[in-house]
Amino acid sequence: MPPPRPQIVRVIDLETTGNAPPAHGVLEIGWQDVALGADGRWELHGEGGWRFVNPGRGIPPVTQAVHHILDEEVADAPYWHDCARQALDPYPRRLALAAHRADFEQQFCTPALTGGAEWICTWKCALRLWPDSPAFSNQVLRYWRKPHGLEHARGLPAHRAFPDAYVTAHHLRDMLNEASVAQLLEWSQAPGLLPRVRFGPDRGKEWTEIADDSLAGFLADRDPDVRFTAETELARRRGGGHVGRATAQQLLL
Repeated sequence: MPPPRPQIVRVIDLETTGNAPPAHGVLEIGWQDVALGADGRWELHGEGGWRFVNPGRGIPPVTQAVHHILDEEVADAPYWHDCARQALDPYPRRLALAAHRADFEQQFCTPALTGGAEWICTWKCALRLWPDSPAFSNQVLRYWRKPHGLEHARGLPAHRAFPDAYVTAHHLRDMLNEASVAQLLEWSQAPGLLPRVRFGPDRGKEWTEIADDSLAGFLADRDPDVRFTAETELARRRGGGHVGRATAQQLLL
């Protein structure tokens, strides 16, 4: 009998002409799988992959300056709706898709293209698991954490689809070895829980350190992550909830 196919979470990264579909389109997709091994540990699985995508419009110079993809490089590539499902809904069926700041990818990777997949946001999960990081971008986490096995050159250049997916996959692997898939999905469905205040007189402080009147000012903030964090800290002060790293017992629930 052939060995059973592993359970996988597929990490996705997109390069696009902008951040507001349908006005903007996908230029490039990269992916890297993370699989549950026979020993119960998660590891990178397979070589991953990438492909150019024809966005159906010109690439603005502002975005070319980020990823350096040229119009002529994508001119003969397939359109997004002709190639997306092959990358987003692989066989064997994955447990979930993942991306760093997955809300962005989800704008382009609609349920019709993903088969209704659930998403893990490694940015939101990093806020929960590694609140001491100096910042939470994919690349800051890379150099702060120095994930085991990450080949430096394979994760470059930054802001290209496969290298970014490859780096994110190392973060996801380590997250899955600290917390369950269900826990990461739960955190990903909520707004981000910020470990420190990002602006104002209390900038850089932990939320537990700021005064009640300062906290009250954040409860009506326009940023849903700030508002959610302030609400969570208020609940903690009233006897429930927490802000910051969860305990090992909480991670396993």
